Amino acid sequence: MDSIASHSVACCSIPPIAAKDYVPKGEYKTIGGLKTYVTGHSSSPKGIFIIYDIFSYSSQILQGADILSTSDKNQQYQVFIPDLLDGQPADKAWFPPNTEEKKQALGEFFKGVGAPSRAVARLPDLIAAFEKEHANIQEWAAIGFCWGGKVISLTSSSGTPWKAAAIVHPAMLDPANASGITIPFGLLASKDEAVEDVRKFEQNLEGPKIVKTFGDQIHGFMAARGDLEDKAVLEAYQQGYQTLLGFLAQYL
Repeated sequence: MDSIASHSVACCSIPPIAAKDYVPKGEYKTIGGLKTYVTGHSSSPKGIFIIYDIFSYSSQILQGADILSTSDKNQQYQVFIPDLLDGQPADKAWFPPNTEEKKQALGEFFKGVGAPSRAVARLPDLIAAFEKEHANIQEWAAIGFCWGGKVISLTSSSGTPWKAAAIVHPAMLDPANASGITIPFGLLASKDEAVEDVRKFEQNLEGPKIVKTFGDQIHGFMAARGDLEDKAVLEAYQQGYQTLLGFLAQYL
């Protein structure tokens, strides 16, 4: 972790974080029949495949994608965020799921458009479509946030398309999913992921790895639930993306 941190500081300069009213630098395209946010340098041979959380295209996720695309002075990236929820994100009103009605709505979501297995099945065709339209991409990293972290963990073992991958405050964290993952893999956890699950997941990873827990931050702080007007959250958000940049610089 220390080598990645020092590498990150040396190579990467994150622009000032917008606490609110962020204006995305990328654009939306239709690729493989799916709405996709695309940002970064179109000439880069390195692609980053991001899977958002269940709340879809939040300003925090889009700002993070823009940060990752161009903040490393030594290598920059093409970044893609496909709309794997097909314009049907979870409703924030379901949280906390403290009524039977909310629990039922959330359960139906995860059985339908939000089923991780549904997203997993779509990835090969999506990657092929991205590579057809952006033929200069030679290698991929993947980053998944919350729900997206589950999808990435399920696609990072044998036959993975990723050269490196990371999951950020992952939902449904299962240490068994780490078995067989031999690519470089990162896990950035919040205080809300079970400590024992994080420990066992790290233990089961078979390749190079970084694991960092932000013990004062909630699940979702680097994605839609991150209140960037709170100084402590903003600093953790920045540190988290700095860590991801260092990881990518070392392994992609």
